Amino acid sequence: MREAREAFRRFWPLTRGDRGWMLVIVGCVVVSALAETASILLFAELTDNALEAGSLSAFWGPAGAWLGVAAVGALVGYLGNSLATWTAERFVLRLRANVFGHVQDLPPHFFQRHRRGDLVERLTGDVEAIEQLVVSGVVGTISAAFSAVFYAAAALWLRWDLALATFVLAPLFLLAARRFSGRIKQASQDERVADGAITSVVEESLGNIVLTQAYNRRRDEERRLDKEARAWMRASVRGARLSEMYEQFVEVVETLCVLSVIGLGVWEISAGRMTLGALLAFAAFIGYLYPPVRNLGQLGLTVTAATAGAERIAELLDAQPSVKDPDVPVPAWPVQGRVSLHGLSFRYPDAARASLRDVTFTVSPGELVLVTGASGAGKSTLSKLLTRFYDPDEGVVRLDGVPLTDVPLEFVRENTALLPQQTLVLNGTIRENIACGRPGATDPEIERAARSAAAHEFIAALPDGYGTHIAPGTAALSGGQLQRIAIARAMLRAAPVLVLDEPTAGLDSVAARQIVQPLRRLMSGRTTIMITHDLSLARDADRILVVDEGRLLDAGTHDELMTRCAAYTRLVEPWSEPAGETTARKRLTDDTLVLRL
Repeated sequence: MREAREAFRRFWPLTRGDRGWMLVIVGCVVVSALAETASILLFAELTDNALEAGSLSAFWGPAGAWLGVAAVGALVGYLGNSLATWTAERFVLRLRANVFGHVQDLPPHFFQRHRRGDLVERLTGDVEAIEQLVVSGVVGTISAAFSAVFYAAAALWLRWDLALATFVLAPLFLLAARRFSGRIKQASQDERVADGAITSVVEESLGNIVLTQAYNRRRDEERRLDKEARAWMRASVRGARLSEMYEQFVEVVETLCVLSVIGLGVWEISAGRMTLGALLAFAAFIGYLYPPVRNLGQLGLTVTAATAGAERIAELLDAQPSVKDPDVPVPAWPVQGRVSLHGLSFRYPDAARASLRDVTFTVSPGELVLVTGASGAGKSTLSKLLTRFYDPDEGVVRLDGVPLTDVPLEFVRENTALLPQQTLVLNGTIRENIACGRPGATDPEIERAARSAAAHEFIAALPDGYGTHIAPGTAALSGGQLQRIAIARAMLRAAPVLVLDEPTAGLDSVAARQIVQPLRRLMSGRTTIMITHDLSLARDADRILVVDEGRLLDAGTHDELMTRCAAYTRLVEPWSEPAGETTARKRLTDDTLVLRL
């Protein structure tokens, strides 16, 4: 139970604000238990004075009192159960928000190591399991303990000697629960892991449905799902079997207890030491006593199962963000857009080698710098450091001469707009997708950004216009159209520093041509660092940085690099046309690629 205690100590602080309500719930449970106790005693009185004597006059008083007690008990029980549900859901809401907020601060490599489906399961099923441990478990334990004390006291008051004789079997419930708890915890843990695996397989398969269909992978995906589903089924059946064994064992013990009470009661009645009403009341108290005792044992099993979920949530909360705000941040200032890197080295956690080594360069305000190199050279890592998803292992990144580590994260990202390689789409309307660049933007501002991104025409032509719903993987819009929506989002942000990570990746020449003018407007007046393989833009850059195996190999204009850098010459060769040949790429360069800032 050490793990359960540690989990409880960790998550109990989240009940702050609801502890008063939890006391009210316990109070309702106490009143309900008292009402049940009074009802049983009134039933005994009715049996001895009205039923056995056949007296109608002796019936009305106890009957009226019983009805009143039952009404009070029902009202208090309703209030207590309603409050318990409300309090439990408030805790779940608070815990889920806490975990979700923490997960959003974790670095990209964390999400590469964990399947999204498993993370979803932790934020749903595992969070609810912790509620069973911290809120429902506490209320249930106190409630069961109070109920057991009341019914045991009432039984002792009626016949203490018979009560003590029947109490002997009570510890069997707790011993049984203790014996089953370890095996049930393991089964619960296996079931939760398998649950997350099923969610992951379904999510991955649906997200890659084109690949599945194009490569006839339907049976492979079905086998993947079947494998995980069978693991879940085995764990689920094992857990259900163990719980059922415990339940049936408890039923046998309860039956033994009731039979013992009846047998002793018959002996006492035959000796004239007990009335029928007293026997029935005593049997009722014992009958009411064992369910709370059984619940205490069952709560032990519930806590054990919930501990498995708590350990999975704790793993998320123990994962540390790769960056954090400085203790004493530099005050905000009007950013000019000067970006400098000095002696920059960085290696991803658990990576075999460094992605960047001793990189130094400066980008002046309003300058366009193009970063190129072979795949895996470390180009995209620069975008993660410039937007502070990570901090360098060595060296420093500065904005207007101020180290990024001295600046609040929110300020860095407010002043640095990132257009990532993958076009990111939210599940919502086109208006909402553009507006996330600057929450609170008005409709005219959103439309101006869309016009500047050359997106307004095709958006207006849609049946619902800016209210058209889109989602990740949507087929309603082309790749170029989605990229223009992303450009509108970046325009709306109006950050002085712009980081473009392969802005034309995955687009054909026509789509690439369509986004060039929007890109030109987006870059105008901003410090722009463009990470790209597309060297058709090379002549328009103020400087080109060539990165090779994590090092800055050379820097200069296109013409300078063509005369002295063999690596750059090899990179630019696919973008060069034989003399006299006119291609779509050449037309694109001639017609629209005037990217001077």
